[in-house]
Amino acid sequence: MKPVALITGGQRGIGLGISKELAKAGYTLALSASSSADTDAVKSALAELDEGAKYYLHDLRNVAGVSDLLDRIETDLGPISTLVSNAGVPAKIRGDMLDVVTDSYDFVMDINLKGAFFLAQETARRMITRPDGPYRSIIFVTSVSVEMVSIERAEYCISKAGAGMMAQLFAARLASENIGVFELRPGIIETDMTAGVKHKYTSRIEGGLVPAQRWGQPSDIGSVVLPLVGGKMAFANGAVIPVDGGLSIHRL
Repeated sequence: MKPVALITGGQRGIGLGISKELAKAGYTLALSASSSADTDAVKSALAELDEGAKYYLHDLRNVAGVSDLLDRIETDLGPISTLVSNAGVPAKIRGDMLDVVTDSYDFVMDINLKGAFFLAQETARRMITRPDGPYRSIIFVTSVSVEMVSIERAEYCISKAGAGMMAQLFAARLASENIGVFELRPGIIETDMTAGVKHKYTSRIEGGLVPAQRWGQPSDIGSVVLPLVGGKMAFANGAVIPVDGGLSIHRL
């Protein structure tokens, strides 16, 4: 039986880049998001991934629905060996952090932090009961915003800083179970989420902001995931890996 990977937000952007790489590596994919199954992004992703993927509607804010989501996936595809916790949302409005309102703050936290935590928690519980079979892993896709400050999107940065700690907590708890937990911190990646600020960041990248002097691509993230989920970096459990073209390197 092929290993099964659940990728939240796996139908677009970074998530789709990861899905493509896992599909090529022989994984059966469960893609999960809050978008309707008949949206163009979902239909396009499923067509591209062919028969190796199924889509499951789930809003991360619905913590009570986590067990049902995992039950459906396990019934259809089998036990989950890899969780890629990728889905996330930006601040509703970029602006002065002194103007952040509770609605925007709670929206970001409920998805990026609370929802991600309880999905990983229940997935980990189930992984522990199934020590045999493929290598088990949980990958948290966070951001360079774990440490790099953007005062115009404070709630997003806070959520990602919390997600970074969440990854460390799960790594420490699950290491003795031989479940690998890793954190990936993407930098400036060309997706629909960054489309609105493409001109701004393109000029800054060309000006030296990113040492690699280019936009990151979803495939850059996907290629890093493969050795992690395959157990080739098992003793590096808890590793934090920047995937940012050198953006987060401290420079003078």
